[in-house]
Amino acid sequence: MPIGRILFAAFLLVPLTEIYVLIKVGGVIGAVPTVVLVVFTAVLGAALIRLQGLATVARVRQALDRGELPAVEIIEGVCLLVAGALLLTPGFVTDTVGFVLLVPALRRAAILRLVEAGVLRGRQPPPGGSPRGPDGGSGRVIEGEYRREDP
Repeated sequence: MPIGRILFAAFLLVPLTEIYVLIKVGGVIGAVPTVVLVVFTAVLGAALIRLQGLATVARVRQALDRGELPAVEIIEGVCLLVAGALLLTPGFVTDTVGFVLLVPALRRAAILRLVEAGVLRGRQPPPGGSPRGPDGGSGRVIEGEYRREDP
């Protein structure tokens, strides 16, 4: 399915679902408590996103200090960004998905599912060979020293 159709369906169905759920919840607990609950989840979500975002940045720095590529941490950061957007969107359905993305174990499980489904793919070397550089080279690194001599 083309990405355009997926986005169109999401932009159409998500607000309709949110309105439906807000009306149902408002009918059960009342309009004012519903609005208070929506605002409370947004404020709570923003605070939790801030805490987890800072922790993720710290893990990225630690990985970089060890000389490792912080790929998982970067993907987690993107998940936290999505969670923040969902939590700031008024509604209970988006808040539920946003809070699910805030749970580290569930977030990692979601990332693994995306990797297994092929949504998130890394570059892999060609079969039976070494990765080639952008110029078609062998991928070998030749170390050396140089000095600039002005004419």
